[in-house]
Amino acid sequence: MADVFVSYARSDKSRVAPLVAALEAKGWSVWWDPEINPGQEFDDQIDAEINAAKAVLVVWTPTSVVSRWVRGEAREAAERGILVPVRFEQAKLPMDVRAIHTTDLDDWREDPTSTPMQECLRALTAMIAHTQATQSAQTASAGPTASDAKNSARFSICVLPFINMSGEPEQEYFSDGITEDIITDLSKVSALEVVSRNGSFLYKGKNVDVPKVAREMKVSHVLEGSVRRASGRVRISAQLIDGASNRHVWAERYDRDASDIFALQDEISHAIVKALKLRLLPEEKRAIEQRGTTSADAHDLYLMARQMYVTNQEADERASKAIIRLCTRATEMDPQYAQAWAMMAIGYRTLRVLGVESDDGMAAAERALALNPDLAEAHAVKASILLMRSGTDVAAAEVAIALKLNPESYEVNRAAGRLNYQLHRYTEAIQLFEKAISLMDADLHSAATLISSYNALGDIPGMRHAAELALKRAEAILAHDQHNSGVIGYSAYALAALGEGERAKACMNRAMLIDPENWNMRYVFACSLCVYLKDKEAALEILKSVYATITDAFLPYAKADPDLELLHDDPRYQTMVAAAEARLAAAPKTPVDTRG
Repeated sequence: MADVFVSYARSDKSRVAPLVAALEAKGWSVWWDPEINPGQEFDDQIDAEINAAKAVLVVWTPTSVVSRWVRGEAREAAERGILVPVRFEQAKLPMDVRAIHTTDLDDWREDPTSTPMQECLRALTAMIAHTQATQSAQTASAGPTASDAKNSARFSICVLPFINMSGEPEQEYFSDGITEDIITDLSKVSALEVVSRNGSFLYKGKNVDVPKVAREMKVSHVLEGSVRRASGRVRISAQLIDGASNRHVWAERYDRDASDIFALQDEISHAIVKALKLRLLPEEKRAIEQRGTTSADAHDLYLMARQMYVTNQEADERASKAIIRLCTRATEMDPQYAQAWAMMAIGYRTLRVLGVESDDGMAAAERALALNPDLAEAHAVKASILLMRSGTDVAAAEVAIALKLNPESYEVNRAAGRLNYQLHRYTEAIQLFEKAISLMDADLHSAATLISSYNALGDIPGMRHAAELALKRAEAILAHDQHNSGVIGYSAYALAALGEGERAKACMNRAMLIDPENWNMRYVFACSLCVYLKDKEAALEILKSVYATITDAFLPYAKADPDLELLHDDPRYQTMVAAAEARLAAAPKTPVDTRG
C-alpha cells in the first residue's frame, strides 16, 4: 500500500504527473493512476488504498471540485484526519473541507524547490510522520495480553446498532444498550476481535451494505439485528453475516419476557461463538455471564443513565442530575449494583465541576469499588475526583489500576489523559486522548484538550488534525442545537487553532449574547484568546467573572492549563488566582453524601 494517495480529476492528469514525480523523488510510494485488474471493482480498490494511505493529497482544480469522486475521496480523507489539499486556479473549495489549510500551487512551475511546493512537501512529511506515530502509539497502548489475543484472532466482528422497532423513540436507549452489552460480551472472547462501540455506531440510522461495512471496518463478520419491547415482552432478531460472501452464518428470533433479558443476551453471545466454532474459555464464559445485577428493572434504569451520559458529554447539569436520579433508583432496587454506583459517581463529579452544590461522588465511587474492586470505570472516576482534590499522586495510582484492568475503556482513557495533561506529560496525554475520542464520538472536550496538548509540544500538524476533528464534532452538534453555547465555545477554540481568527471571534460574540453567564464557555474563549489569538487584554477581561466563581474542582486544572501561560507572569492574573484561592479556602466544605 502507498504512503500517499493522490486524488484528482482525470482531465488534470498532465498537471498532476509532475507533482507525483516530486513526491516519488522524496522516496514515498504514490498511488495515483492504477491499472485496475479485470473484474475488480474500482471503488473497492479506492476504499482499500485510502484506508491504507498515510496521507491523501487532493488536487483541487475548477474541474475536480465538481467531481463527486474527488469530493468523496477528500471527505473520507478528512474524516480519517489525513487530508493534505493543494489548489490550482483559485478553485472554490467544497464547504466541508474549507477549514483545512490548502496550499496554492499556481506558482510552483513544476519546480520541487519552489516555495509553494516545499510547503506542500512539509505538510505531507508531517502528516505521514503523524500517521505513523499514531499507529505506533495505538499498537503500544494495547497491553501485551490484549495484543497477543488480537493477533491470534481468526475472526473479527462489527456489531451494528440494533434497530429500535418499538415505534417509540424513547425506547432507543434500550436497543442501544442491548447493542453495547453484546459488544462488551463479545469483547471478552480472546479469539474474536470486536469493533468498538464508536466504530459500530457510525452506522446508526443508516441503510448499510454489509460487505461494504466489512471492508470499511476490516472485519470478517457483521452482526445486525432489531429490538422490539412492548407489554412486558422483548423480541430480538439477530443475524450473523459473513462479510465476504454476504451469506448468513447464523440467525435467530427470540420472544421472551422482559425479565429474561440477561439470559437472552447470553444466548446471543454464545450462539455467535458457536457459529464461528470458537473455543470459549471457562473464565470468558463466566465474564460474559457477569452482569453486575440480577434485576432487569435496575439494569433498565442503568441503561437509561448510560445513554444520558453518552449523549450529553459536555458537562450538562440537567443530564447529570438525571443520571444521579436514575442510578439512585437502580441502587435502591439492587444495592449491590457496582456499575450503577460508578455511573452515579460520574454524575456527581460533573455537577461538582459545574459548581453545583453537591457531593463530589467519592462516596459512590468507593461503594462501587467495595462491591467490585475490578471495575475499571470506578477506579477511573475515583481518579478524576482525587484529581479535583489536587491529589495527583493518589490519582495516578488509581489511573494505573484502571488502565491495567481495562485499557479499552473510554472513561479510563479520558481520566488518564486528563491526569497526564495536568501533569504536563503531553506525549502521554495525546496517546490517551486519541484513544478516548476514538471510543466516544460525542466527546468534544477531549478533542479540544488534544489540540492544546499537540500545541504544547509544538506539533502543528497534530494540532491541526485535532482541531479539524473537534470542529467537525462541534458542527455536527450545532447542526441540530445551534444555540449550545458550550459547544460554540469549543467550535471557536478549534477555529482559532486553525487560524480562522475572524470566524472564531464571530462565534464568541454570538455565544456571549446567547449565554453570557456560562463560565465554562468563557474559560474556553479565554484560552482561545491567549494561545491562538494572542489578545492578552481580552483574555484577562473575560476571566474576571470566571475566577470570581471558579470551583475548587476546576481551579487546579486552570492553574495547570498551558493555554493560559501567556498570563502567568501578569500581576492581574496572579491577583485573580490568589483571590479565588482565598475565597475557596474560606468557604464551608460541602458535606459528603454517605448514603447506601
